[in-house]
Amino acid sequence: MSGDDERFIMVNGIRRELTGAQAEGSLLEYLREELDLTGAKNGCGVGACGACTVLVDGQARRACITKMSSALGKEIVTIEGLEGPGGELHPLQQAFIESGAIQCGFCTPGMIMSSLALLGKEKRPSRERIRQAISGNLCRCTGYQQIVDAVELAARRMYPEA
Repeated sequence: MSGDDERFIMVNGIRRELTGAQAEGSLLEYLREELDLTGAKNGCGVGACGACTVLVDGQARRACITKMSSALGKEIVTIEGLEGPGGELHPLQQAFIESGAIQCGFCTPGMIMSSLALLGKEKRPSRERIRQAISGNLCRCTGYQQIVDAVELAARRMYPEA
């Protein structure tokens, strides 16, 4: 591809053509400031808290330290992209609510996106694997137990045959 052909990203299924200025900076800045997708939070700005986690080609990535240049031509999914066609919640979102895995809500989008990346690879991860998958996401409210419970519940609902 030529340089001009690669100046786009797919965000939640929509192709976004980028200007030169938009292709600079971080993915988080682009998502929040250009697209008004504010689910990914700017918690620490150095990739340590996980509040800005999104999926880049199915992999959990910290949007605050992901350069736009490395996202070009890739598929980005944010928490906003999980909404069903009728506005229904994704099974992970519903499981987080039912399991009490949301309190203040600041970390929730990042936790869900990290968990979704795991469930994209493993249909029935162990509790230890879930803990490993969310280990880069900090939560000051829930104590993590409810989050692990929520991921297990979502896995059962998403993959009942597993």
